[in-house]
Amino acid sequence: MTSKQVKFTAKPPAAGRGRAKGTPNKTTALLKDAIIKAAEAAGADKQGKDGLVGYCTFLATEEPKAFAALLGKVLPLQIAGEGGGALRVEVVRFSDE
Repeated sequence: MTSKQVKFTAKPPAAGRGRAKGTPNKTTALLKDAIIKAAEAAGADKQGKDGLVGYCTFLATEEPKAFAALLGKVLPLQIAGEGGGALRVEVVRFSDE
């Protein structure tokens, strides 16, 4: 080995481990924050009227397909059973007899 060649064998302590479980992706968090800020700035009238709620109202009336897709991403997170507990599903069958 010449004096200009250096061989590295040590790795950083966390090399190859990736993010710890439950740690959000920084890029995703930044993008989500930017989208929310843009929606707040646009508002209902493209000038910030009513902020994020105004933008969502605008989206629901003017672009219902886009709003429905957004709503579909949020609704499953809101479903809960009585008192916030587990959801109970009952299947009821009716017959014409």
